[in-house]
Amino acid sequence: MLANSSILVTGGTGSFGNTFIPMTLQKYNPRRIVIFSRDEMKQWEMAKSFKNDPRVRFFIGDVRDKDRLYRALDGVDYVVHAAATKIVPTAEYNPFECIKTNINGAMNLIDACIDKGVKRVVALSTDKASSPANLYGATKLASDKLFVAGNSYSGAHDTRFSVVRYGNVMGSRGSVIPFFLSVKDSGQLPITDPRMTRFMITLEQGVELVWHAFEDMIGGEIYVKKIPSMKITDIAQAVSREAEHNIVGIRPGEKLHEQMIGVEDAYYTYEYPEHFKILPNINGWESDAQRIKNGKRVPEGFIYASDNNKEWMSVEELQQWIEANKLKVGKL
Repeated sequence: MLANSSILVTGGTGSFGNTFIPMTLQKYNPRRIVIFSRDEMKQWEMAKSFKNDPRVRFFIGDVRDKDRLYRALDGVDYVVHAAATKIVPTAEYNPFECIKTNINGAMNLIDACIDKGVKRVVALSTDKASSPANLYGATKLASDKLFVAGNSYSGAHDTRFSVVRYGNVMGSRGSVIPFFLSVKDSGQLPITDPRMTRFMITLEQGVELVWHAFEDMIGGEIYVKKIPSMKITDIAQAVSREAEHNIVGIRPGEKLHEQMIGVEDAYYTYEYPEHFKILPNINGWESDAQRIKNGKRVPEGFIYASDNNKEWMSVEELQQWIEANKLKVGKL
């Protein structure tokens, strides 16, 4: 589907874009990938990685600016929406700015994609959008709802929208693994709460989920990857077995456990070998056979959270992953 196509990635200089773009270039050989973002320095640094590859284009712009989106989307077939204000404390202290990017930006992109005839759009979501406990999560829940409803909003147009949702990305900038690695030589690792658990997904798995969404989507589905969990204390053990654990308490807006599917969504959720799919509860789409395909409805009251997960990553498995990825941990 993506072969010989034109793809635009909003927020394309972030962790996801730095993995999605080389993987997609290699697997699908698209005609063009446009990196749309507002940080010229990140674009400058990123451009060095592609050695003037004529398939890769850079476009300065902000999803808050609808006119700029219209220009960037000329001739684009597929869009991955990765742009977001996502640091939880930043969002709490700058709520208006978070809303402008995560909600207003989503609205701008939906309008522009419909008007410019984009075929399919996949928006990246987060575990924090499920039963949100902070402003960032609330804005991403609103964004998810906007993209789902965009399929109805597009009317006679052919543009289709879906969402992928996943949790803690292993080794990405600002995540716990590079943070622990940066402070382990002090002999202490700060633990918010020893009971805390987190989902574990690699950027490569996130990219593959987006690819699957493009191939599978009818419109309005939320795709949730099946991934393992870990206790925060085990993550700390994988980084350093010698360091002491210093309990510092949960930060404002932080959850004890990550959740990607809440009980309210269970009635519309179907299970597949490698993922779950939350179907849109509008227009009767939740019972649409084309969207369900070979899925099996999850039990009533089902919750997919990092503490009730069936799959767990061991300390040894994480240590092996850190060793294999030590050169790029925290750099993407």
